[in-house]
Amino acid sequence: MAAAGSAVGLGNVWRFPYITGKYGGAAFVLIYLAVVVVIGMSVMLAELAIGRKAKLDAVGSFRKLMGGAWPIVGWMGFFCGFVILSYYAVIAGWTMAYMFKSFGGLMGEAAAGKAGDVFGAFVSDPVLTVVYLCVVMAVVIGVVYRGISGGIEKSCKVLMPALFGILIILIIRSVTLPGATEGLRFYLLPDFSKVSGEGVLAAVGQGFFSLSLGMGIMITYGSYLGNHENMPHMTRIIVCLDTAVAIMAGLVIFPAVFAFGVDAGAGPGLTFVTLPIVFSKMPMGGFFSFAFFALLFIAAFTSAISLFEVVVTYSIDELHWSRAKSAIVMGLAITLLGVPSALSVGGHIPQIFGKDFLDAADFVTNNVVMPLGGMLIALFVGWFWTKGATDEVTNNGELNFKYYTAWLWICRVIAPLCIALIFINGLKW
Repeated sequence: MAAAGSAVGLGNVWRFPYITGKYGGAAFVLIYLAVVVVIGMSVMLAELAIGRKAKLDAVGSFRKLMGGAWPIVGWMGFFCGFVILSYYAVIAGWTMAYMFKSFGGLMGEAAAGKAGDVFGAFVSDPVLTVVYLCVVMAVVIGVVYRGISGGIEKSCKVLMPALFGILIILIIRSVTLPGATEGLRFYLLPDFSKVSGEGVLAAVGQGFFSLSLGMGIMITYGSYLGNHENMPHMTRIIVCLDTAVAIMAGLVIFPAVFAFGVDAGAGPGLTFVTLPIVFSKMPMGGFFSFAFFALLFIAAFTSAISLFEVVVTYSIDELHWSRAKSAIVMGLAITLLGVPSALSVGGHIPQIFGKDFLDAADFVTNNVVMPLGGMLIALFVGWFWTKGATDEVTNNGELNFKYYTAWLWICRVIAPLCIALIFINGLKW
């Protein structure tokens, strides 16, 4: 549940629907599913194997297994965990604020066509955005402070079932709207004439990023696994749960936006500007708006816990700090780094070469560091640590992993090439 919670995040509920809408619906979904099965599962299994064998954080794992320059890959994971969490917590704060706004004046403003003004006023308020950032980080620090079983496991055992429960309620409401059939047709019936090269690359990128790969998360969680766990089976469960959330999020979004004649490919604004308009037109719109933003907050929060665990585990293993000290010191540092992101969207600090601070941080991590990290992890397992990886995924020969040869060659060739394409395509500031 904890590993699945780390994979399930804003990429599934926030990014997947608008990317799917932008690139043609059902045909994009099929390509995305193929990418998740072939590349996503392979890289995730590689990360879990590295972590379980080393029983250390991402940096320490590479140092123990190979040494040389390889710990740099672990440092890249630490960097991603630290930086991504700093702006992820800002967006999680927005979703928390919108939970409360759903029962405030949001529905009335959205019905009057002023949802964009509401969002603009909110992100331009420097005090509110920083306060929500601090609240989110305080809760994240509190959960990770309590440890794996006392904090992370307990929270995920509650939050993940809650996430699926809210999704099911929202799907039932969405698919029973008058006019929802057109949205279901767009989402479930492929039209391959809409597929483009750019769309294929977007599917590869979405599949990779939605599983939280290349960030040290799965290496960190792998380090907590027992030596007799069936890792290929666990990988399938994590990937299936993650993909199920993305697919279910589409079943919430597309019937609703088509029912009310809204643009399905409206981009990132689909969540905070477009969807409140949709909810305002529904009976009990405030309730369904609250449920949706609660869903989004849970997805963001479970990923935030995992990102923070990467950073805290590094401090425990490499700096020999206690968990309490690691959680508090690193949590405060990440919160401070998040302040420029919270302030930048409202224009309170200067842009960096045409991007606000939040977008710049997102670009560096998602377009540069994560793809490089994922590519190097695949190459590490495929070419350099092959014998160790073989022993690990088969539990030293106890398990018959029938897809072993295919997995190995995916790590050696297919995954690095596909990730390289994402990397090259993403280098457009």
